[in-house]
Amino acid sequence: MIKYVKNIDDINQYQCGELPANAQKLDTPATMNEIMKKSIPIAVILCIIMFLTMFIKTFTSKASVVFPPAVLCGALIGFLLLIVHEWLHAITYPSSAEVCIGKLKGKMIWVALASFPLKRSRFIIMCLLPFLLGFVPWVLFILSAPQNTVFNGLMFGMACIGMVSPYPDVYNVIIVLKQAKITDKIMFWSDDIYRIS
Repeated sequence: MIKYVKNIDDINQYQCGELPANAQKLDTPATMNEIMKKSIPIAVILCIIMFLTMFIKTFTSKASVVFPPAVLCGALIGFLLLIVHEWLHAITYPSSAEVCIGKLKGKMIWVALASFPLKRSRFIIMCLLPFLLGFVPWVLFILSAPQNTVFNGLMFGMACIGMVSPYPDVYNVIIVLKQAKITDKIMFWSDDIYRIS
């Protein structure tokens, strides 16, 4: 079940499901701010991929392939689609799970919060599914003719936001791949990630 919350003040209030007795906490940074800092290299790599794509398309076309204002419009659309980003996280949970989507109070950050055990493979899909919002426009940008500068600009702007915004989710996937077995279930509880053998 997906619920929408206007303002989320305390994440812990929404990630406090029943923690099984055999659940083991994974070694993760203590706070959300630390997670964001630790995952910055992932964001840098994703940015490099995006700008390499732009460079290669421009270099091979020997002309400008984007209309700059369209890139800004695409980025704005990508920013507005961050609510869809959270919805893509939410739809991977079974209907018996309660997932709350909302905006963090006082910040322009949307989150999807749940405390429900998922198979490791499903947890990874849950984390990475929002990449669709970047991957689809990225592919369209690559395939589009160079002279379609407005379309290319829109797609590139959307792709930049859609490809880079899941960088903390990628960090969570790396933690899970390193510390959890393929047969484990994974769940968020409070600010932490647990594995259940």
